[in-house]
Amino acid sequence: MKAENAIEVKQVKKSFKIYYDKGYTLKEKLLFCNRRKYEERIVLNEISFEVKKGEAIGLIGENGCGKSTTLKLLTKIMYPDSGSIVMKGRVSSLIELGAGFHPDMSGRENIYINASIFGLTKKEIYQRMESIITFSELEEFIDNPVRTYSSGMYMRLAFSVAIHVDADILLIDEILAVGDAAFQAKCFQKLKEIKQAGTTIVIVSHSLGQIEQICERSIWIQEGIIKEEGIPRIVHMNYLDYMEQKRQKTANHELELELKLMMQKEKKEKKEKEEKESTEEKIIEEPAEKKRWGNKKAKICNVCMLNKEGKEQLFFSTGEEIEIKIDFSVKEKVEHAVFGIGIFRLDGLQCYGTNTRIDRLEPFDLIKDGSVSIKIKELNLMKGHYLLDAAIESDYGIPVDYYREVLQFEIGSMIEDVGVARLSHCWKLPK
Repeated sequence: MKAENAIEVKQVKKSFKIYYDKGYTLKEKLLFCNRRKYEERIVLNEISFEVKKGEAIGLIGENGCGKSTTLKLLTKIMYPDSGSIVMKGRVSSLIELGAGFHPDMSGRENIYINASIFGLTKKEIYQRMESIITFSELEEFIDNPVRTYSSGMYMRLAFSVAIHVDADILLIDEILAVGDAAFQAKCFQKLKEIKQAGTTIVIVSHSLGQIEQICERSIWIQEGIIKEEGIPRIVHMNYLDYMEQKRQKTANHELELELKLMMQKEKKEKKEKEEKESTEEKIIEEPAEKKRWGNKKAKICNVCMLNKEGKEQLFFSTGEEIEIKIDFSVKEKVEHAVFGIGIFRLDGLQCYGTNTRIDRLEPFDLIKDGSVSIKIKELNLMKGHYLLDAAIESDYGIPVDYYREVLQFEIGSMIEDVGVARLSHCWKLPK
């Protein structure tokens, strides 16, 4: 092991058997032996990293990627299938809330038990007892059974014991997410003091802000391997971008399914309506409260939104380039046709609208079926759900086919500006 290192993880592999339907009793095992089918799931696939003495690192990644498993391997709660883990010095850990606490014993008694697990002698515990209780702010509850404690009180006591062990290595798994804001701030301050004193810290957390405040390095674990490691702010931006793309894909799929169901419903309702109506054609304007109206000389057949690569989707990022394509069919010549779009928030607020007349395009007539499209270089809408209207008019604003709420789409963004739209800007700070 290198002299400057506190932790060395080399080619560590860990897998678990995931049973589909496991029998537990002897009778179940004999009668239903075919139930013991399982799949071998690799959680960590030969990961390697080093942590220097006094360094603080954060482990990040989505649920199930292997972060907590890595921490449990470091604490020796479990052992790797292959590879090696070498750690130098006394280890203190906060892996699970209240781990090692006996519910029927008092807080004071549990301090003795928990601290002894970390390797402190009875004399050392006695010397630190008052300091542990004072830091936890549980003076009036310390002699009550811990089963009467709230989750926040559990965390206070567990954290107080762990930081008073004088450990060389401190391992923390998500526990800082529990507790009130004042105590969290106190914990952060204490962690900074511990780090300055030379303690090596490894934190698993979904709160990237916490990691950026404490750690010099982040390790992003993805599907059992180390995807990236480096300066927290840079790694976190790449991680958030990946998660946003993943959410985009999922949301787009869900919206497509929703749109498909909605179109099926509308088709069914239209068919039922046509069966009830007479075959005589009605070229009259429908009531404005309905979603579609006009003289029907031309008809909007399909509207879709495309990304920069020309792929159809319904989930975009703030500032992304998009194209709106409108397919139409012509029943009767439309002179001086006008195409337009409108974007609305779900509460009805109009965010944007334009048409070919506003943009002063040359007048044109609709004679045969075709399509038009409008490209928006930067869709600078803020995060949220929006509705799209599409319309065909003839000159003087006569509606031919106005289709309200033809599509619902979503904007996702890591940008934290507020409002409806994001305006291009730059700051000039005092020198």
